Amino acid sequence: MSDSSLNNLALVYESQAAAIYNVVVGPFLNNVYTIYCKSTGEGILIDAADEHELLLQICKKYSVQNVLETHGHFDHIQAVPELRQAGLSVYINKADTYMLPTYDELLDDAQDILVGDLRLVALHTPGHTPGSVCFKLNDEPIIFSGDTLFPGGPGNTKLPGSNFVTIINSIETKIFRDLADDTIVLPGHGAQTTIGNEKPHLDEWIQRGW
Repeated sequence: MSDSSLNNLALVYESQAAAIYNVVVGPFLNNVYTIYCKSTGEGILIDAADEHELLLQICKKYSVQNVLETHGHFDHIQAVPELRQAGLSVYINKADTYMLPTYDELLDDAQDILVGDLRLVALHTPGHTPGSVCFKLNDEPIIFSGDTLFPGGPGNTKLPGSNFVTIINSIETKIFRDLADDTIVLPGHGAQTTIGNEKPHLDEWIQRGW
């Protein structure tokens, strides 16, 4: 695979300390994010969704050693075996481990994950799945929401193991309560949004029931 295959890699956020890249993979158009620490040259991947050859090329380019899974649904984990075989470590919350063919480390609520000089915090946000996790990038206005929060509402709760009341509680207590309105929300599919765009609509989502 040539470097031209990285042409679809988009820079979606940059600061003095960090750069965040996105590539959309697979038939479900999953967002895969790479967080890169500028000072140390280290990176981390969020969701080994699909197209493992492309993801391995990205991991090589940005010195990625670890993969953080937002949850265990099949469309977010299809490249996990190949990335583990290449020597990367895969992290997942305990409640979703049954969905994965293989993994390395468990993610706890409020756990810190270091990426060079950057620090991510894992937020356990059940509802879409029992083990759904969002990742807040400390000192930057960024949260990776997986399939918990999208523009216009929460993720799908009509699937086995999902629950609407639970996901609303997760969004309200783990995301909206603590994060500033200008925080950029980078979801597992589709376009980004902000906390300020979504928070005013929480009661609407509760009333409609999805």
